[in-house]
Amino acid sequence: MGKLARYAMAGSMLLALAACSGGADDSATGKAGPAPDPNFLADNAIWRNERKQDLLKPDGWTSLVGLHWLELKAHYVGSSAGSGIRLAVGPPKLGMVEQRDGHIYLTPESGVALTLNGEPLTGKGRVELKTDHDPAPSLVGFDEGKGLLSVIKRGQRFGLRIKYADAPTRLQFTGLDYWPADPEWKIVGKFVPHPPGKTLPIVDIIGTSTDAPNPGAVEFVREGKTYRIEAMGEPGNELFLVFADRTSGHGSYPAGRFIDTPGPDAQGKVVLDFNRAYNPPCAFTTFATCPLPPPENRLDLAITAGEKTYASPPATL
Repeated sequence: MGKLARYAMAGSMLLALAACSGGADDSATGKAGPAPDPNFLADNAIWRNERKQDLLKPDGWTSLVGLHWLELKAHYVGSSAGSGIRLAVGPPKLGMVEQRDGHIYLTPESGVALTLNGEPLTGKGRVELKTDHDPAPSLVGFDEGKGLLSVIKRGQRFGLRIKYADAPTRLQFTGLDYWPADPEWKIVGKFVPHPPGKTLPIVDIIGTSTDAPNPGAVEFVREGKTYRIEAMGEPGNELFLVFADRTSGHGSYPAGRFIDTPGPDAQGKVVLDFNRAYNPPCAFTTFATCPLPPPENRLDLAITAGEKTYASPPATL
């Protein structure tokens, strides 16, 4: 979608916002203050819409319906009661998954229509499945493409991740809730570089620790106090920040939120737009393995901006 088209789409959202708000409220005088810049509101409306569409893609995070760890050398996989790994969806017998010397293989069940990265698997026998740590992870499709099976690696463990386009978590998506967009939460910070090769231990929600590239930290000032967030990412690339704050569990997702931001400019400046702080996948499904904020990124500050806690639908697979 072109930029003009995206701004046109955001226009209807802005009209609704303007009709409801009538400008920012000045708590000291009770009078309406100046409204935020329309371009700022339009950019945020576009970002929020793209965020929602990304979650709702047929293979987005709301379609995740299963995570099955490989505990044995071989497992029969399928939705039938006799399967060693029983799927919530899919064919009664999908095939056999084996792990050998750090590699994962699938032998499809005879007569079951499967695809591997979009190509038919029928009659191909055993195939190796690449994990999410490989440059090109494998995707096994079933149920005419509605279902996707992939392999993830966490520490030394391998697991089968299952997505399904007709997942109740996707079809019954309840929408995203945000604090009002506020330009004062778009803050210019200072990048403090670390020595080359520095890493930061990041523990995920299932207890696995990973040493993530930690090129530096971002310092910013809010109401006269300086705060610091350690950043992840390769030097020279986009930064990924995982943080918790005083709203965590009190309006925002308890396990913290994420921010993506461009790397520092030539002067070492980094823009932190907390209006675009977003929930990890674990807010939408119990089958994700999200990183948790490191102790350094737990801020004594209430960041009343960005995405709020998600209200889950009543039924799941």
